[in-house]
Amino acid sequence: MLSLVLGGARSGKSRFAIELAARSGSRVVYVATGVVTDPEMAVRVARHRAARPPGWVTVEEPLEPSVAVRRHAAADAVVVDCLGFAVSNRLLALWREPQGPPVADPQVLEQVEGAVLAEARALAEAARAAAAHVIVVSNEVGLGPVPESALGRAFRDLLGLANQAVAAAADAVYVTWAGIPVEVKALDARRLQRSGADPGAPAVAPGPAEG
Repeated sequence: MLSLVLGGARSGKSRFAIELAARSGSRVVYVATGVVTDPEMAVRVARHRAARPPGWVTVEEPLEPSVAVRRHAAADAVVVDCLGFAVSNRLLALWREPQGPPVADPQVLEQVEGAVLAEARALAEAARAAAAHVIVVSNEVGLGPVPESALGRAFRDLLGLANQAVAAAADAVYVTWAGIPVEVKALDARRLQRSGADPGAPAVAPGPAEG
């Protein structure tokens, strides 16, 4: 089973993902995608680590969480926290290349978009094939103002596409608002049912040109 948990900063998304995983059993693997780059990030990582039950296994996979999901597919649950960091890490890996072109260059954006979407789809496929309940946490970054920098705008767009790709394959999609999770994919299925569409039809993940 694949669940996607979306939310903004301090929305309670990670806490809810931990609750979902705890309900699935005791053998839980926590896939951390964040990279400690400064003292503030170190504090955030320590806080997240303290919130997890002591018996959980933590693995670090900053770029390809799909690899960790396949490796631990037999666990009761696998929590990927979060997809946003994996996308950011991928983007920054190209942004920081010595003497590389700027991220606004269409060729750079096309390259990183292809890599991000390929990993999002690989993550969804690994989750669907796993015996574990795979819970992917991600940020909803499309509700705020337009980012001022080209890098910020690229991240917003790439993460939106990655979220859509995972949501298309997910069994359940939750959005957390002020600590309250709402299962939105079930609501969408009911909407499709009322409109006469087939709620069981596979969703089509976005292509490179879609928003």
